Amino acid sequence: MKLIVGLGNPGKKYAETRHNVGFTAIKRLADSFDIRNVDKDCEALIAKGKIKDKKVILAQPLTYMNNSGRAVAKLIDKYNISLKDLVVIYDDLDLPTGKLRVKSNGSSGGHNGIQSIIDKLNTQEINRVKIGIGRPLNLPVTEYVLREFNSDQKKRVEKTFKKIDEVIIEIIKNGVESAMNNFN
Repeated sequence: MKLIVGLGNPGKKYAETRHNVGFTAIKRLADSFDIRNVDKDCEALIAKGKIKDKKVILAQPLTYMNNSGRAVAKLIDKYNISLKDLVVIYDDLDLPTGKLRVKSNGSSGGHNGIQSIIDKLNTQEINRVKIGIGRPLNLPVTEYVLREFNSDQKKRVEKTFKKIDEVIIEIIKNGVESAMNNFN
């Protein structure tokens, strides 16, 4: 079973912000693969289903971004998920808006949500799908990530969301290394 986690902040206030692209990606995956049985478990919204005949749990932590690791660790423990079967989708300031990057390990790069997961799981060996949101030129980072995309940026991110299905299918069928080779 794969655990696919999208990072974000709960609530309507944050729904369309740059920091919530992980949540949006999870919603899109659920729609694409008709995974509808949403439940609350382990401090997260989860939905169980299948993608290409592989059982998956799609999750959105409800702990707010900086405490994402708490929900992820609980889900891994409860559902006995191997770390190699965890995939985290989140925003990345260091990638241009709409750029997608798949990684199998590394530091948090300053992202508090992924740092929380690294700390709780005690490893940097975490499969990731990063969605570029660009770096602000004249705003503090905290303010920038909690703002919505402008119309041009929204179009670029929309194209990226359409690729996420393919990336997740590739990870499920052939592993993260294959996804890195095909999508980076």
